[in-house]
Amino acid sequence: MSEAAPSPKPATRRAISRPIFERMFSINSEQAIRVIRDSYHRLMVSLYAIDVILRIIGREETVDEIESLVSQMITECAEQLHQEKMRLEKLKADNGINETPTYTHPREFVAKIASPQIAQFVELIRLLDQLMIVMDTLWLCQVISNKHCIAARLEWQQRLQRLANKIVTMERHAHQAAYEQGHGEEVRLARQESGLNVEPQSSLDTDAPKE
Repeated sequence: MSEAAPSPKPATRRAISRPIFERMFSINSEQAIRVIRDSYHRLMVSLYAIDVILRIIGREETVDEIESLVSQMITECAEQLHQEKMRLEKLKADNGINETPTYTHPREFVAKIASPQIAQFVELIRLLDQLMIVMDTLWLCQVISNKHCIAARLEWQQRLQRLANKIVTMERHAHQAAYEQGHGEEVRLARQESGLNVEPQSSLDTDAPKE
C-alpha cells in the first residue's frame, strides 16, 4: 500500500514594508495614562484596520464613510477638550496663577503612528493631558473644589474611553461584514502581512498600580 503524498506547505508570504512614525511623549496626568493603558492598543489596531486592512478587502466608498465618521468624532472631541482647556486657562489667568505642577510619576509614551487617524487620537491623548494639568493647577491653588475636580477628571477620561470603544465597535462590525461577504481569507492574509498582530503598538511604563 503506497503512502499518501505529503500536503505541500503553504508558501511563506513576504511581510509588507509600511511607513511608521515613532514618536515619544511624556504623559503626566493619571487620567491620560489610564486612557493609554485601558484603550490605546486595541484602538490603534482598529484604526489601522479601518485605514488599511478594510480598504484592501472592502468597497472604497464604505471604508471612506467609516474613516470620515471616525475623523469627525475625534475632531469633535478635540474641539471640546480645547474649549474646556481655554476656559480653565482664562480662569487661571484671572486668578493670577503662573505656577504649573510637576507630577510624581510621569510616563514616557512611545507611539507608532501607522495611519493619519492614529496620529489624531495620539494628539487627543496629549490634549487630555494638557487639560488635566490646567485643572490640577486650579485645584492645587484652591480655585476649584476637590469634589468638582474629581468629577471633571473622571468625565474627561471616560469621554475618551467611550470614543475609543465606539471606534473599536465600528471596526469589528466592518470586519465581521467582510467575513460574511466571503473575504475571510483575504482579511487573515492582509492582517498577517501587515504585522497587525503586533503593530501598531505603544510602550508605556506600567509599574504603578491602577487605582
